[in-house]
Amino acid sequence: MDHSEKKFYLVREDVLSEAMRKTIQAKEMLERGKAESIGEAVQKVNLSRSAFYKYKDTVFPFSTIKQERLVSLFFHLDDRSGTLSKLLSVVADSGCNVLTIHQTIPLQGRANVTLSLNTSGMTNEMDDLLARLKKLEFVEKVEVLGTGA
Repeated sequence: MDHSEKKFYLVREDVLSEAMRKTIQAKEMLERGKAESIGEAVQKVNLSRSAFYKYKDTVFPFSTIKQERLVSLFFHLDDRSGTLSKLLSVVADSGCNVLTIHQTIPLQGRANVTLSLNTSGMTNEMDDLLARLKKLEFVEKVEVLGTGA
């Protein structure tokens, strides 16, 4: 094997060194805005800066290495001009990438829309996105049809 190739392993947290666990904690604090700087984050978790820099690019929570998350959503929408555009705008603002769109022909003032989304770039939780979508005045119903990786 070429030395430039990297191998990855999935290991339980309890077998990681203390410095590795604290590096992950410090990185999460920085990502969530609970620490303003690396210096502040390492101080809060009682880790040296040198240990942080040693491990920061080598240890990751499992959730961050999922390459793709797929979700299919089903909507009952009022048939009004611009509804699909507004719906897609909320989805895009959340960091999701639309993979497919299926919309039925509107009947009796309503249309059904199914969206398949790649959620790997989401900036919020799925529950937050669903709540935002349900608040749209033209959305009668939102259902999660399925999820996948």
